[in-house]
Amino acid sequence: MGEWKQGLFGCFEDCRTCVIAYFVPCFVFGKNAEKVGESCVMCALALYVPGLNFYAVTKVRGLIREKRGIEGSCINDLLIWWFCGFCALLQEAGEVEWDKEGQIMARE
Repeated sequence: MGEWKQGLFGCFEDCRTCVIAYFVPCFVFGKNAEKVGESCVMCALALYVPGLNFYAVTKVRGLIREKRGIEGSCINDLLIWWFCGFCALLQEAGEVEWDKEGQIMARE
């Protein structure tokens, strides 16, 4: 099984993404979702709807894990977002590299 490119608290490895995520988290989340085949706009909007937001973040994190072969579970994804959502958002952004061209690919 694979591992995340950066740890959960490796938020500051990419200061540019960190600043963008701090001021416009819906943009970063939407771009993360887009990289795994979900609608950028719908996921960005879902981030602000109570209840729907936790479904969306859990689903997107699960898709990222699945495509990259990273071990984990739905419950684990939900708990990470519940207690440290900002760190989870940046960890996912680092994994999908949303600011670079190309689609997320499974690890060899």
